[in-house]
Amino acid sequence: MTIPPAPTRAELIALRQRYRLERERRVQPDGAGQYRSTDAEFSYYAADPYTEAVERAPMHDTVDVAVIGGGFGGILAAARIRQEGLERVRVIDKGGDFGGTWYWNRYPGIHCDIESHVYMPMLDETAYVPQWKYSPGEEIRRHAVRIARKFSLYEDALLSTAVISLTWDEASETWTVATDRGDVFRATYVVTATGTLSEPKLPGIPGIEKFKGHTFHTSRWDYAYTGGTPDGGMTGLADKRVGIVGTGATGIQVVPMLAQDAGHVYVFQRTPSTVDVRANRRTTADDVGAGRDGWARERRENYLRIVSGETAEEDLVADQWTRSAGLLEKLLPSFRRQGDQGNRTAFETAYEISDAAKMNELRARVEEIVTDPDTAAKLKPWYRYACKRPTFSDKYYPAFNRANVTLVDTSDTHGIERIAEHGVVVGGTSYELDCLIFATGFSVGTSGIYSGKLPVHGRGGTQLLHAWAEQGPRTLHGFTSNGFPNLIHMGSLQNASSVNFTHVLDEQAVHAAALVAAAEAKSALIEPHRETEDAWIATLAEGSPDHEWFHAECTPGYYNREGRGRPNGPTAYPHGAVAFHELLKRWREESVNEILQPRTY
Repeated sequence: MTIPPAPTRAELIALRQRYRLERERRVQPDGAGQYRSTDAEFSYYAADPYTEAVERAPMHDTVDVAVIGGGFGGILAAARIRQEGLERVRVIDKGGDFGGTWYWNRYPGIHCDIESHVYMPMLDETAYVPQWKYSPGEEIRRHAVRIARKFSLYEDALLSTAVISLTWDEASETWTVATDRGDVFRATYVVTATGTLSEPKLPGIPGIEKFKGHTFHTSRWDYAYTGGTPDGGMTGLADKRVGIVGTGATGIQVVPMLAQDAGHVYVFQRTPSTVDVRANRRTTADDVGAGRDGWARERRENYLRIVSGETAEEDLVADQWTRSAGLLEKLLPSFRRQGDQGNRTAFETAYEISDAAKMNELRARVEEIVTDPDTAAKLKPWYRYACKRPTFSDKYYPAFNRANVTLVDTSDTHGIERIAEHGVVVGGTSYELDCLIFATGFSVGTSGIYSGKLPVHGRGGTQLLHAWAEQGPRTLHGFTSNGFPNLIHMGSLQNASSVNFTHVLDEQAVHAAALVAAAEAKSALIEPHRETEDAWIATLAEGSPDHEWFHAECTPGYYNREGRGRPNGPTAYPHGAVAFHELLKRWREESVNEILQPRTY
């Protein structure tokens, strides 16, 4: 592919105007309110299609640690805590098995968009080498199960089970954990690892409940209806008219598979994603140097440095993420911003030029592959690179060259107008469908305790969200909070982030395990003082980047609250994940005793 030259100043001005125009075509006045949850009348969209819950007696015992969440965050926390010597570690998850996102997401074509050798954790500990540069979902799910088995996490696990409340008991200084299956048990420590990709969301399209054809969400793929497997062969769709709503990372992978198997596919698109080269391939141990001890840790540390804005002597992964790492500066609230040290205006100018050059390259890729000019024009992304999570595929654009695939652009009507009994209506045109699939993703950041669905009551019965209502979340390093002893959070709140989130989760798991081990050694409670929280929040605020203007100008999506912007604030450590992990290590060595409080009994 011919790479376009860097844009001129006049071209940059024209691009800004085009971006603004395209943004306005897609903004909806109700913002994130345009989506609805899979609760109440839509709860069937979130039902588990893979495992039937087995009847069991409720648990009324006591464990050392309760870990809420059976995805990689929970698995890693439980495994690292087991390594510290604690025996009774109970993982609770709504899914019928371990895996989290990879348990739920089994749609056709599913692969990871981060190289598997850095994405899949504990490769060194399990002596496993992924078979693909970008692993299919089933390989990743099986690796989650592999870790759970290695660390005997099934022994005390409660699967197909949801925690419904956490209550601190002052008398016993333990947490009372209640579930939707009648369990009421005690835990000395609780680790919340409920993730950000577990609650499927639906578009709030008028008439969604009236559709009389077959419908489901991609995170609960209905193979009983479609036939086939994640590798394809969906014979049940051979004579079906299938509509798919959503063209993000999931839609990019699903559409080519539907195109192969369905009678006709209608792709309903509001905003096109950027779709860069994937170049997936099988790999061997020799390809990644897996014969050396610690090879996986070395590789993922190298990757983290590059995508976090740090320097590295060599790019071991060498893919589109690392090649475009400089453009992630606006995507990640936690990024080493070298430009802050010099002239910010000059930095932003250079950044915009690089951004425009990359986006011109991606738009040229569309033209090169898609043969119909009108379809190609609708597939071109008109926004800054960091406005939406990048996607990667070598099969998506060619799918639109097939006679049985129709792209339906909904930007002129700000999305789908309505859903009727037998299809979807856009711009006054009705598209009759036998099956309607929602590839609309998850309610990012609304899982678990942060949504209020899991109430947490600490000292004096104070509810966590009420304690945070006036001044916002208060933590030390994102893990612990005053008034909520022995409660450890995992996730993206007030710590560090990266495009490779499993690496971040493993570092968090190591930290959580170290906190538990320190408390056990001193027979103490884990609880920071208010002043310690204040100091941490001040640290976050002091270096917090000013990106509000950037996201306010972005096309609508979950990064900017559907066009309403992303306010600045102390949400993440501003100096990069590498620096944050070093900070945690030093703190564990020098200052962990500061948050250990004496027990009262």
